Amino acid sequence: MQGRAIEAQWWGPPLTERVPIVLLHEGLGSVAMWRDFPQALAERTDRRVLAYSRFGHGESDPPATAHTIDFMHDEARMLPEVLDAAGVRTAILFGHSDGGSIALIAAAESPSLVSALVLEAPHVFVEKESLTSIARMKRHWETSNLRERLARYHRDVDVAFHGWNDVWLDPQFRSWNLESYLPRVTCPALLIQGGLDEYGTLNQIDAIERQFGGPTRRLILKEAGHSPHRDHPQAVLDAIVNLAPAASESR
Repeated sequence: MQGRAIEAQWWGPPLTERVPIVLLHEGLGSVAMWRDFPQALAERTDRRVLAYSRFGHGESDPPATAHTIDFMHDEARMLPEVLDAAGVRTAILFGHSDGGSIALIAAAESPSLVSALVLEAPHVFVEKESLTSIARMKRHWETSNLRERLARYHRDVDVAFHGWNDVWLDPQFRSWNLESYLPRVTCPALLIQGGLDEYGTLNQIDAIERQFGGPTRRLILKEAGHSPHRDHPQAVLDAIVNLAPAASESR
């Protein structure tokens, strides 16, 4: 990838005509931080599942340049190259948090690439709740053992953390907004939100449903936080199984 390496892992049966599921991680995520969810997803859906760590995350090489407020757009525009290298022509994109935002941009700009979306705790605009929690994470980074804990999942933990935290707390990022992309996305989408999510509210899901160009279904898990796939994995897996048949079966 552009002369640099990214970490990637497959789970499940060999690629067939069934559309694979591609996991796009959260702002501080990586392949390893999906834990056992990809294997469970592959087994439950009988689909091939791919996860990769974006540049600067996990065991992937660092990005060529520091992230800017456009980094999610940059990642979405790189996704076709990633999937082409993996031999995937069309995918169901499961995006978590920032990964959900990246998936939305990719579906709007490269519609042939995406047969369905699973958007877990996605962001389409900046909320006060998000900024408050991200600022709290910065304080934890400076005053607790957060750096050491995250270093188990990232080769260069400083790049991973600052590439996310610094961008979200940049005053210019407060006007970031994806709502104009929503009418352009016509594939089916499953929208997942935790009622206890400290990084976003149901306003995100409501905005997507109101403006989305394709059919949507929502799964609201009142007792889940920012990662419903970890807090209530069976409910998330059941909902994905019900969505996946709507996807065109051609990779």
